[in-house]
Amino acid sequence: MKRRICIRVLVFFLLSSLVISGCTQNLPAPNPRGDSSSGGISSGNAITEGNDRFALELYSNLANDPANKDQNLFFSPWSISSAMAVSYEGARNMTANEIRNVLHFSDDRDSLREGYSDFTSQYNKIDAAYEFRTANALWIEKTYPILPAFSFNAIQYYQAHSQNLGFIEDPEGSRSRINDWIANQTDDKITNVIGQGVITPDTKLIITNAVYFKGIWVKEFEKIKTSQQAFRLSSGDTVPVMMMARNDTESLFRYGEKDNIQILEMPYRNDTGRPLSMLILLPREGNLTRLDNTLDINNLGDLKKTLKSQLVMVYLPEFRLNNGCQLSSTLQQMGMPTAFSPSADFSGIDGTQNLGIDNIIHRAYIDVNEEGTEAAGTTFVYYTLKGDHQNLHPPEFHADHPFIFIIQDSENGNILFMGRVLNPNEG
Repeated sequence: MKRRICIRVLVFFLLSSLVISGCTQNLPAPNPRGDSSSGGISSGNAITEGNDRFALELYSNLANDPANKDQNLFFSPWSISSAMAVSYEGARNMTANEIRNVLHFSDDRDSLREGYSDFTSQYNKIDAAYEFRTANALWIEKTYPILPAFSFNAIQYYQAHSQNLGFIEDPEGSRSRINDWIANQTDDKITNVIGQGVITPDTKLIITNAVYFKGIWVKEFEKIKTSQQAFRLSSGDTVPVMMMARNDTESLFRYGEKDNIQILEMPYRNDTGRPLSMLILLPREGNLTRLDNTLDINNLGDLKKTLKSQLVMVYLPEFRLNNGCQLSSTLQQMGMPTAFSPSADFSGIDGTQNLGIDNIIHRAYIDVNEEGTEAAGTTFVYYTLKGDHQNLHPPEFHADHPFIFIIQDSENGNILFMGRVLNPNEG
């Protein structure tokens, strides 16, 4: 009997986010958008709309998964979508159709490539006020033949670094080289991602994606105003949390409400890059169940249309989340089972139909406090051989109960990070 040689392709979707919001004085004025930023989701941009649809659908599936009941969530849809776009370059036939439908990719591969290339260039633009970069890489076993077209597209359109390594003769040295690249791309926020024994002589290709963000709030929180308050859980019980406050006469934010849901946009400082902000969705009744079940691209768009600049009394708890999840079963339920089956077709990678996805694992971390927000995450995909301003009565945005948060491109709505906080004291 012919011996089956296991071929493992590892795809790491990595993100590291650091947002520093100290009490610095004399900050430059924010980007003068006023209320002219997009109230909708995508402003007609197919890449953004596809990513946002995927983000909200993935959130709904994760939020309603019994395994995540009463659990906080945090993930990066943009990181997953970006890396899956590279993987999609190698997918064919039904495998490609299902990935395209679940990720909401364009039918036109050239348009998809150009769109991601454009976004990668824009997000990697040097900006004096914040730092945002995204990077991809192909790590190829030096004896394994990858199709030139696959490598070319990854390099040309996704700006992927490509390097041959000796997975067979030196798996540990190769592991160290990739871990060093990841650490460098994330300013050492993510280190030693690939553990000992993960890379074996059967590993043929590793695809990595890294995202890094470092920014500063336009309106900072002051530590002196932080105090211990009660946070009401979905069960009705309360837990003590450290509640940050921004309740002065300069507390101007874009705020709106609809269907008993409050929405707040908190921008990050920006000079020449794309404007980024955090959205917080807070149901007045204190329970996220209804919002978890109904949040989609249309509902989020309607909520964002209510945003207008005004004085808002803001109270936001410190929180730290450390989440990990296996996405293979979730993505299969969302409509892409073939990639995980013996019928998988990734012949666009190596010219054969021998590769199939074994598992997809995503991990993310975020820490929000007066100093700012720090986040990091990793995802593994295993392929194997198959067999208006002043207000006399300013609204109060008091996040003392569960809420959803989104870090987005505030000009076009592209969702970069997303999560929910059910209990700020639990990771």
